[in-house]
Amino acid sequence: MTKAPEPSPIPTAIRERRQRVQSAETGMAVLKGLAHLGGRSSLTALSAHVAESPAKVHRYLASLMEEGLVLQDAVSQHYYLGTEAIQIGLAAMRQADPIRAAEPSLIRLRESLEVTCFVAVMGNKGPTIVRFEEPGLPVTVNVRAGSVMSMLWSATGRAFLGLLDESRVLALAEQELAVSPEDMRATLDAKDPIGQLRREVQEARCASVKDTYLRGISAVAAPVYDYAGRVCAVLTALGATGGFDPAIDGPIATAVRQEARAASAILGHGDGRGA
Repeated sequence: MTKAPEPSPIPTAIRERRQRVQSAETGMAVLKGLAHLGGRSSLTALSAHVAESPAKVHRYLASLMEEGLVLQDAVSQHYYLGTEAIQIGLAAMRQADPIRAAEPSLIRLRESLEVTCFVAVMGNKGPTIVRFEEPGLPVTVNVRAGSVMSMLWSATGRAFLGLLDESRVLALAEQELAVSPEDMRATLDAKDPIGQLRREVQEARCASVKDTYLRGISAVAAPVYDYAGRVCAVLTALGATGGFDPAIDGPIATAVRQEARAASAILGHGDGRGA
């Protein structure tokens, strides 16, 4: 019986490279675990979080401390993120741009749903479109990049109104309500029109309109959050009412909320509530 050849030994250089990669991965897992635990943790809690032994985690923490990425409290013995880790975080935050973060989401929405979509930020005059994407057969609408949307009658404005807690947002909505036609005002709650709109958006975590802002056009919008949990932009999809489902639990709204969460994650928002 012929004996099977033994496997060739892994060259030393390849083995050492693999060990370095594995070591770096474990070190990053420990650092990310500390961040996920609020930036401060005991050795026991951190070890349980990353599913490694306390002795192993301690070795990696010692190395991270040498690099200034982690520090240890002399009294509690808890570990916390160090100066170098803070500098890395600050550099990442300076690069956080909601427009850039939302661009991949806009393209995915346009291609997967074949709908017109855009991202808007809150400007001095109201929600302002900053990036606009159209499918191959676009819907004719008179809004483009630079257009200011209604606070009350557009899905974009309602998303800001419900989820961005700023006095200027409420003031703009009240000013618009005061000059709105009676027939449009009649579609809102009689006793508390703005408050009811806000509550509906807060409950759904998105906004939806049908033939309110532009006749024959429906839209859904979801908020994009920054690293601090503040609404920094709104992602909106719109289409002709006849072929566009604006239901807040429908496939379009679900996709918009999902993409808003993806953009929020890029900006460092990590609690999963992004839309």
